[in-house]
Amino acid sequence: MKFLFASDSFKGTLSSEQISALLEQAAEQVFPGCETAKVPVADGGEGTIDAVIAALKGTYRRISVHGPLMEERESFYGEFEGDSAIIEMAAASGLPMVPEEKRNPLNTTTFGTGELIRDALDRGYRNITIAIGGSATNDGGMGAMRALGIRFLDSEGQELEGRGRDLIRVSEIDMSGLHPAVSQAHFTVMCDVTNPLTGPDGATYTFGKQKGGTPEILDQLEKGMVHYASLIREKLGIDVDKIAGSGAAGGLGAAFCVFLNAALKSGIDAVLDLIHFDSLLEGVDLVITGEGRMDWQSAFGKVPSGVGKRCKARNIPVVAIVGGMGERAETIFDYGVDSIITTINGAMDINEALERAEELYISAALRAMRMLKAGMSLR
Repeated sequence: MKFLFASDSFKGTLSSEQISALLEQAAEQVFPGCETAKVPVADGGEGTIDAVIAALKGTYRRISVHGPLMEERESFYGEFEGDSAIIEMAAASGLPMVPEEKRNPLNTTTFGTGELIRDALDRGYRNITIAIGGSATNDGGMGAMRALGIRFLDSEGQELEGRGRDLIRVSEIDMSGLHPAVSQAHFTVMCDVTNPLTGPDGATYTFGKQKGGTPEILDQLEKGMVHYASLIREKLGIDVDKIAGSGAAGGLGAAFCVFLNAALKSGIDAVLDLIHFDSLLEGVDLVITGEGRMDWQSAFGKVPSGVGKRCKARNIPVVAIVGGMGERAETIFDYGVDSIITTINGAMDINEALERAEELYISAALRAMRMLKAGMSLR
């Protein structure tokens, strides 16, 4: 009997590595001498760098960059396999970095994200994966591209900073200074939204409010974003609104596609490919995955659905152990997960559940293993 443990973390309580250790303990207790393998997994959101670095025995690179308001910040990215790096834009341009009273997407920039990419290129990395969730920005990616050497000029030839308020002022795009290593590098962007750059479903009106945009600010930003998209179409011949996901991270998705020729890819699929998940399934009899809470959204770009689909293609059964179940959690059964087991085993409030997370998880893991053993005895 060979198990593979590939669970997302339970936010704020159990890491992916802790969960795997508990599953190993339960498996050995119920199936003495069984073979187990484990791999930390994330879906492109919080904890993605940690999961990839742990799975591939990579290292962290810590550097100083500029935050969303151009303040100096300590940041980091991951290095692995000699030629590869993984970056989270939230580590340089994330919304939590901006105090609530200062949140205004007219003033924020992705410059720091570009600095992380520039450092990775300078150090020789040519396979770069970027997770772009959790942004504080709506600058169309101008800040990040400026850090990589592109100059955005106003009508008087003056270089713009690359903040949201500069979108409306761009008249020329000078790409002559773009980092020379960009042409030799391959960029993959973890993106699970399909929003265009502009329009009612675009970057500004869909995500701008949560970044501090008032209706007046959003209208101003949208006018600027429409102008920016028109300029790219005129100067570079690319209609960014036809690129699904160009509106991700305040238009950073558009900039990555236009200026870096990046490929947009589902976060969970990108992570599973990076950690060579398919090869880990060789000889596996059953996979256990999970996440903190499972509901209908779990079927769309989350760890259980990503793992389930890969396993379903190889006829490998999957059990999900989750903290709790929400509306239409059973939707996951259409995505390769065969059973759901919750860690909650009685009436309790959320604080008690969080405090007892490890105890509740090992209990659920033992129940899962015993159920599997009972199933094996059926004739």
